[in-house]
Amino acid sequence: MKNIALILASGKGERSGLNQPKQFYEVGGKTLLEHALTAFENHEAIDEIIVVSHPDFLERTKRLVSGASKVCSVVAGGETRQQSSYNGVFSVGDVEANVLIHDTVRAFVSRDIISACVEGLKEHDAVCAAIETPDTILEIDENGRIAAVPQRKLLRCAQTPQCFRLNLIRQAHNLACRNGVSVTDDCGLILASKLADIYVVAGNTDNQKITYPRDLELAKLIYEKKT
Repeated sequence: MKNIALILASGKGERSGLNQPKQFYEVGGKTLLEHALTAFENHEAIDEIIVVSHPDFLERTKRLVSGASKVCSVVAGGETRQQSSYNGVFSVGDVEANVLIHDTVRAFVSRDIISACVEGLKEHDAVCAAIETPDTILEIDENGRIAAVPQRKLLRCAQTPQCFRLNLIRQAHNLACRNGVSVTDDCGLILASKLADIYVVAGNTDNQKITYPRDLELAKLIYEKKT
């Protein structure tokens, strides 16, 4: 079955303190978008790549990815991550495929993570990369009081790629639209509709989401470690 990477590069990056979206921030002479794209472009198991761009930066994104042979299309995203994922998922022309949905701002995703996701999809309909949390996580109530302290050994910090059979994630999106479900990632869509179990594979700390100004310095350190 074809493996298609869906790279979400449609955010505005409002929390980063930059004067442009984070995907265009350069580390080592390449944008975060180019770093993320290269990881999937260079992996032999990935057949095609679709990039979802912020509508205001569609042409700029097309120029940046024009040298990648596996990029088959660049599509416009929506107002939210969920809408951007929807646009990307429904732009796939295949009847069925494996779709690996990845956030561009996790620019330093490793070959091992991509391999683990592809292998996981051979036996499971849904796969998510995640890492153990070093911190105790508190659940609070609406009044700001601690309601529960979940067992840390059972908790994971979700990363991307989050990977699915194409028809499964399409069905989850359609149900979310019909039922008014709003989530922050694609695994949330599957869980909301209870369509499938989600298998977890190991991510790593270099697969860091670049969100805040301090993360931009971290991105430089990760890049320097890898080069």
